[in-house]
Amino acid sequence: MTDYFEVHARDGAARLGELRLESPITTPALVDDVLADAGSLWAAEREVPDGDDARLTVLPHRGFPGGTAPEVQESFAVSHPDVDYPSVAVVSSETAEPHGTDAYALSDGQSVTGHGAALVDAVVRVREATPADTALFFSGVATPRNVALLAYAGVDAFDEARAVIKGTQGKYLTSEGEHFLEDLEELPCACPACQKPREAFTREDCADHNANALRAELGIVRQRIRDGRLRDYLEGQARQEQWLTAALREFDSQWSYLEERTPILRDSALDAATEDTLRRVEIQRFADRVTSRYRNRFKNPLVLVPCSAKKPYSESQSHGQFHDAIRWRAHLVSMTSPIGVVPQELETTYPAQHYDTVVTGRWSEDEKTFVTRVLERYLERNEYPKIVAHVPDEGYRDIVSRVETELELDVTYTVPEGGHPTDDESLENLSNALSGELKYSKREREHNTVRAIADYLLGDGAGDDLFEDIKTTSRYPKIQVRDGEETQLATMVPQYGTLSFTLEGAKRWVESDAPTKRVEIDGFVPHGSVLAPGVVDADEEIRVGDEVVVEGPKAFGVGRAEMFGREMVESTRGIACEIRHVEER
Repeated sequence: MTDYFEVHARDGAARLGELRLESPITTPALVDDVLADAGSLWAAEREVPDGDDARLTVLPHRGFPGGTAPEVQESFAVSHPDVDYPSVAVVSSETAEPHGTDAYALSDGQSVTGHGAALVDAVVRVREATPADTALFFSGVATPRNVALLAYAGVDAFDEARAVIKGTQGKYLTSEGEHFLEDLEELPCACPACQKPREAFTREDCADHNANALRAELGIVRQRIRDGRLRDYLEGQARQEQWLTAALREFDSQWSYLEERTPILRDSALDAATEDTLRRVEIQRFADRVTSRYRNRFKNPLVLVPCSAKKPYSESQSHGQFHDAIRWRAHLVSMTSPIGVVPQELETTYPAQHYDTVVTGRWSEDEKTFVTRVLERYLERNEYPKIVAHVPDEGYRDIVSRVETELELDVTYTVPEGGHPTDDESLENLSNALSGELKYSKREREHNTVRAIADYLLGDGAGDDLFEDIKTTSRYPKIQVRDGEETQLATMVPQYGTLSFTLEGAKRWVESDAPTKRVEIDGFVPHGSVLAPGVVDADEEIRVGDEVVVEGPKAFGVGRAEMFGREMVESTRGIACEIRHVEER
């Protein structure tokens, strides 16, 4: 728990926080100017310092380098007293445990930096072992090139020691690498230290430049976190050094660590510019939920179509032509990289309408393999009386053919070889392939849409449990869901493709068999938001952006999560969830 650190925004494991000192600092940031070290107990006995609100005090400690035997660490473990000022405990990633401080400094940070798997293991261990509302401090490791990845991993505070030392060694640092000062004919920077003529630029100036470059990179990182786009930036930036690329990919394998911390929705676009995008939590989560929670409720044939640049797909010119040919006689599912497959009911659900990808007309083998596996799992779960593939040759047809062979399906292809899905011949073939098929109604589409979204957000079967007998009003995609008594239960949110519940809808949710994402609060009636200190318990399945039911002795409400479930329980500062509707009990 902490009194002096508060998280204000999250972008996966990266956080935009505030060190609440006499002069507050927005993190991720350098803390050299406010850091006070009480000293190492290896050198001498140390008194617990008085400390004050202006500084972040590192309590007396014994730092263990990487590779120190666990029994040695246990023998020389230090217990920290409770102090009433901003404090830091020095811990090893192998034996980290809570000490009641506001921040934790990793003693073996330098030994794991430069090794992708070791860094990932160390950060994940210490973040999982310490409270969610405390800061993580890495000393002696940050450079302009690696600090974005360290922040992405969940590190909040740094010092400029490594950057300055490299400067005094004549190494000029930038976000893309380091250069020997004597090899530079000109200085590729406009910071104050680099305003001197090249011939007058000294190693001391180089150290100043390196610190400036590190501060500038942290400024970029903070803004990227605010925008929810740090990962987009990192996919390009991490390629400046092999170990950073390895570390990024190692983090992608830490599903539970990243998924718990990754919001289910964002305001920002998702840039799919590299094949690393396929491993992003948002992409893998969407594919997993579509193939394990979504269930097709239409009795019509399936038509597979390519995606479109315009989102949502139904508003694109090409999909308009597909709809004119289909005329409500088939269930439309779009194929796309990097998302996989997108049933028409989920076309607005994040990230299906929020991504932008590089269009070359050619699919990589990684893209084909991923989309093939998603389509295969989708068709294993959902049966159709007929399957029509209205897809072009490049990539799409190869994927469908692989699945057709693997699952022993009979697929009808309606785009001639070398043709395009919007050609007159292709569209006529599509219409003819559905000849004699019955149409489904607009009402059926709307009902199936809200049920599919409920399945996606809450769990397999939730749509039928919640919305078995409903009416829908308003126009797609701003669908309002009502019960037989005309009481409004929920509204579809077109911006994210989610559901916003009313109080009556939340009550039905609690009474149903659908998995409930519940936040238990203390004896008060919240207005506007619930702060973390007021949370008694919370469902561990809650993610940032989830719809949640809020219950306490004096109140019942519904709103949206601003923290993941475990963080709500562990935190002593910050907004746990925003309340939309509440009633007093």
